[in-house]
Amino acid sequence: MSIREQNLETIAPVLATFKISQTANVDDLKDTHIGQPVTLTGNNEAGPIGDGDIVLGKLISLTLTDNDDGQRLATVQIGGICRLAVTTTVPVAGDRVVGGASGTVKKAPSGTVPEGGHIGRGIVLEVNGTIDCVIFLS
Repeated sequence: MSIREQNLETIAPVLATFKISQTANVDDLKDTHIGQPVTLTGNNEAGPIGDGDIVLGKLISLTLTDNDDGQRLATVQIGGICRLAVTTTVPVAGDRVVGGASGTVKKAPSGTVPEGGHIGRGIVLEVNGTIDCVIFLS
């Protein structure tokens, strides 16, 4: 008997709804960001992840359309297991992650823990080369 392939991403995701950050009255999150990591940008407000930003979670969906600036809401997976694209420095199993470039995550830096806790988020469970990784958003 062979070992059955596991799909951990289907196990109990925790979803939350957030407002979307804006720049010059234009929403910072668009349909092209769906599936990418996002960060907390303000009070109950999500926006695109930047290099070194704390990972809030994975953008699952947006209400309305890209033309409805100021009226859309973002559904973000903030807990459970998800898959996110990686960039250099690629994490390994057991690492925490922070925002990388262009909608990716990377290995969290080691060293001093900032006030309020570690900047890195989650626990990397699996890495698919330099493409993506599976993370437990704890």
